[in-house]
Amino acid sequence: MRFLVIGLGSMGKRRIRCLKALGHQDITGFDTNEARRREAAQLYQVNTVAALDRSSIAGYDALVLSVPPDIHVQYMKQAVELGKPAFIEASVVRDGLRELESLATRNGTLLAPSCTLRFHPAIKDIRSLVKSGTYGAFTNFSYHSGQYLPDWHPWEKVTDYYVSNRDTGGGREIVPFELTWIIDVLGFPQSVTGYHGGTMDVGAAIDDTYVLALRFSRGYGTLLVDVVSRYAVRSLVLNMERGQIVWRWDEPGVRLYESEKQRWITFGQKEASAHAGYNKNIIEDMYIEELAAFINASQGRGTYPHSLADDIRVLDILYVAEGR
Repeated sequence: MRFLVIGLGSMGKRRIRCLKALGHQDITGFDTNEARRREAAQLYQVNTVAALDRSSIAGYDALVLSVPPDIHVQYMKQAVELGKPAFIEASVVRDGLRELESLATRNGTLLAPSCTLRFHPAIKDIRSLVKSGTYGAFTNFSYHSGQYLPDWHPWEKVTDYYVSNRDTGGGREIVPFELTWIIDVLGFPQSVTGYHGGTMDVGAAIDDTYVLALRFSRGYGTLLVDVVSRYAVRSLVLNMERGQIVWRWDEPGVRLYESEKQRWITFGQKEASAHAGYNKNIIEDMYIEELAAFINASQGRGTYPHSLADDIRVLDILYVAEGR
């Protein structure tokens, strides 16, 4: 397959690494920034281009869209019009997505929104435990996803990339990023309320904290997302009728309390590594597996687990929580 990676920032380079790890070599990268093109070519020995048009895009088998969220739609539209399967990084702006989803459905074009955390080994275990029904129905959960925004790209200022814009701000973006795995485990909530705002200077005038209260058909949950946590954390407590799941991403494994046997069980995961310069818990394996799922689906060898229709529903939750 011939791949075109559109956008050669942090995520674009990661997707090139993923493609290489999967054995793909016919990769071209596009970016208007000459320094990014040069860096990608030097690091990964890929061809790069400084301009794109409809005819040149038509020459590729699949697109990987690693541009800022507020310009996803313009490239998604070209992919759909040309019938090219496209993988899209995490979205946070829903403008134009419903029309694209309708068009893609009509012409059978695969649009695969990112759902990275579904491929995290710990979250796979959490899903399996909840879905098994062994420990009864889910009753409630509390989940905190916290990071410090200036730590995301320590090599550049927060104001140099999209996380400093209000609509694509780092805190706002992480809400749907987390919801994509939560709805996979628990289903879509029936209602949501929320609060959001700024609490400190993170280098940009954005909402740095989001608090959501979610009501499901049976059970409740709270989601706290922030980009002011000086120590990065993902921390979950999920209660079921006959058990409790506890997970922190900086501790080994998922812990399960079995109430009937009054014991704790730890489900360990195999060791995995992070790319140099990233938090040790941001493991490369889940990104590789996610892209493999997209490629398999584009070749008719499987179904990608998160549709654009799903992604729009996730974004709807965010917009409702914001009172939009």
